[in-house]
Amino acid sequence: MQVVDPHIHLWDLKTHHYPWLANPQTSFVGDARELKHDYLLGDLLKDAEGIEVLKLVHVDANHDPADPVEETRWLQGIAEGVGRGMPNGIVAGADLSADNAEAVLEAHAAFANTRGIRQILNVHANPLYDYVGRHYMHDAAWRRNFGLLKRHAMSFDLQLYPSQMSDAAALAREHHETQFIVNHAGMFVDRSSVQGYRAWRDGMRALATCENVAVKISGLAMFDHAWTVESFRPYVLETIDAFGCERAMFASNFPVDRLFASYGALWNAYASIVGDASASEKDALFRRNAERIYRI
Repeated sequence: MQVVDPHIHLWDLKTHHYPWLANPQTSFVGDARELKHDYLLGDLLKDAEGIEVLKLVHVDANHDPADPVEETRWLQGIAEGVGRGMPNGIVAGADLSADNAEAVLEAHAAFANTRGIRQILNVHANPLYDYVGRHYMHDAAWRRNFGLLKRHAMSFDLQLYPSQMSDAAALAREHHETQFIVNHAGMFVDRSSVQGYRAWRDGMRALATCENVAVKISGLAMFDHAWTVESFRPYVLETIDAFGCERAMFASNFPVDRLFASYGALWNAYASIVGDASASEKDALFRRNAERIYRI
């Protein structure tokens, strides 16, 4: 199987600081203590044995917020050295509410493989699920600096919960020239009620009305630790139904999803779910969309 993987993370704990791995905790996504070890490009490719990985997109690994550009510098060095081009695209970290946001974006943009920015936006009333405790999309400085992405032709990886999707759709319409990519199929975390399902379904469909919004089908194992192909199936198919095969793409979220699945098991599960899709649809979902959307 040939894939372009548009959502992976690497880290070197010997040379870089990742606050969440310095003091790892157990949360709904699993036990981060099991991730407190170096995870380098060679480790990923070893995990991917049996899957032909053509290209990779690295998404910020919550590197030291005091120096987010150092992560991009490190990754570009890998791409120009032992990675032989990989990671082909870099989605860098930046706090768009910060006073130095413009300078940070300019510094990221200086690296050839930088394609976009991710700033985690997940806010939830339940402290178990809350990432940032702050509604960035309601912040005037954040929204003003968001407009700087267009200047650098940067995309924005949109990591949020269904309750935030209405605000995100409005943001996408306001910045219609910026490419948005929803992370982890919209992070459907409120799974115990009909209301929760409807919020996810309707929020995803609202985002899908914006032509500049695409989606990554990834991270499903974070919410379904004892997953099966059948437990993944409704979320995969509903996401594809909302966005169409031309704006959806599969991704691994490795090594985070490694807590609950092997690399091959995830990709083969996706392949099984869309087994009766056409050859062109499969090409789009597994390879072409990621190449086009991330310009790699």
